[in-house]
Amino acid sequence: MRRFLATIGVASVALAAGAIQASSLVAAASNGNSATAHLTLKGYFSPKSITSSGELAPQLDQQTPPHQPMSKTIRHTSASGTPDIAGNSITTTPSAAGWNGISHLDQRLAGTGAYTNTQFSLEPPDQGLCVGNGDVLEAVNNAYQVYNTTGQSLTPPIALSQFYLLAPEVVRNPDGTSGPFGPFISDPKCYFDPLSHRWFLTELELEVDSSTGNFTGGSDELIAVSTTDDPILRWAIYSFSTTDASRAGCGCFGDQPLIGADANGFYISTNEYGVFTSAYYGAQIYAISKAALTAANAVNPPLVTHIDAGLKTLSQGGLAYSVQPATSPTTSGWDMDNNGTEYFLSTTDWSTGPALGVRATTIEVWALTNTASLATISPSVSLSNFALSSELYAQPPNAEQAPGPTPLAKALKDHLELIDTNDDRMNQVVFADGKLWSAANTAVQPPNGPVVAGIAYFIVNPDDSTGTLSASMAQQGYVGAAREDVIFPSIGVTAGGDAMMAFTLVGPDFHPSAAYTTLSVTDGAGAIHIAALGELPDDGFTGYRLEGGSGHGRWGDYSAAVADGNGNVWMATEWIKNAPRSFYANWNTFVYEVTP
Repeated sequence: MRRFLATIGVASVALAAGAIQASSLVAAASNGNSATAHLTLKGYFSPKSITSSGELAPQLDQQTPPHQPMSKTIRHTSASGTPDIAGNSITTTPSAAGWNGISHLDQRLAGTGAYTNTQFSLEPPDQGLCVGNGDVLEAVNNAYQVYNTTGQSLTPPIALSQFYLLAPEVVRNPDGTSGPFGPFISDPKCYFDPLSHRWFLTELELEVDSSTGNFTGGSDELIAVSTTDDPILRWAIYSFSTTDASRAGCGCFGDQPLIGADANGFYISTNEYGVFTSAYYGAQIYAISKAALTAANAVNPPLVTHIDAGLKTLSQGGLAYSVQPATSPTTSGWDMDNNGTEYFLSTTDWSTGPALGVRATTIEVWALTNTASLATISPSVSLSNFALSSELYAQPPNAEQAPGPTPLAKALKDHLELIDTNDDRMNQVVFADGKLWSAANTAVQPPNGPVVAGIAYFIVNPDDSTGTLSASMAQQGYVGAAREDVIFPSIGVTAGGDAMMAFTLVGPDFHPSAAYTTLSVTDGAGAIHIAALGELPDDGFTGYRLEGGSGHGRWGDYSAAVADGNGNVWMATEWIKNAPRSFYANWNTFVYEVTP
């Protein structure tokens, strides 16, 4: 979830930071039993119908509108019990083939026809990326674009409100007023399925009052599935409610939805918050038959099974959060034990429970079994978790950045902002070569320098073959650099276990840059390579006090990395390019390919 700018005040969302046996989403969800309900098939959309980018000449945020932030910013400016690292070397010569992807200007101006000039200014960019059949789909915040593998645009940036058949987010009227308002959407994720050769694209939705833009308490998860292997042709558009109205204290919404898939199912994990309160209810998992989704049957739409993972007890106490489902690069990576198993990983150090928010030496491994039953009229899946001892990881400090021109800071009479490193939740999980691969932000202590933001990575051997989940650590370690920061990692892994990790490199000597490293079970992480060398400082509205910030700009809540099935890993992450910008933000994304 992110902060946004409209042209009138918009309500804010107040945010805080054994086995559960499923039965056959409504009354049962709050007491620990999962339940099922039908998805709604909303209709169909064809990106090929968009013939113009819609980049007209609207008045782009040229004055400061009244607004309130909508952000789950949990900050830690120092760390206790920081792990010591040796430090990775940095290779500064750009070394990857790629292109500048969706920028803030692209996202702000996405949309054609009635959707022209109806996008919010959003920060930071939440990154989605999927690759297949020679196409690359990038989704950022509330817009997406399709390219071929040489970087040629096959579509313009398309507004996701348009794509998901929703009302425009905000209509800016000629007389200077705003309205009506459409649903607020954010946090996209995408996936190309190697079995069905279909594309999946998800987004969260918060319902609003059309006349005021205030949140009404309702929320949904949106799922789009292509009906062919071509992402610019027709997509089926589904939705299901995440309001959880039967739970006391809700309406709720599912923040930061994460996706995964195995042979049988498509999985979405969210962090459930109250819309009008600071209450946090823990991670929620939604499981859907993949075959039913790709069938796009309006008469008998797919069932969604909801499991309240927040009820599970973690080894360090507190509520489960950011339970990351796994994807696999090929069909051979799926686990068929126990009638189908989907794996997840999560960290255990966060501010949602007693005595958390400092450091941890445990991660949680999760397994959802009997996933083949998702294709039946009475799905019966079981969720279990296992506490696995790990290396130390701790809440990261904010990141410094190299100085340079900051026109927004100058206009607001503020100074160069820090970069927000968020927290140490687990990022993107891949199940490949029989192992789970993932990483998290952490504080690290390189030799002869200050504590900086680094990365803790984990390569896990899960085992659920006997019906009882266990796991061991195949490899773990750190990525970090003296006096510089590396933040927001994602790992892409080929079927053979060759891995690359994408992240942002930033620090006193670097403008925010797209970077990566190699990763292996035997050798751990390699040197830091720069894919796109940053050209300017981050200069976005979330870092400045007159815009409700506190001196550190929000940064991409995710990067992305995915193997393409041909031995290559594609990556995308936020960086700052010297390019046309809007008044309020100058972020860009870089999409690039590396062969391990």
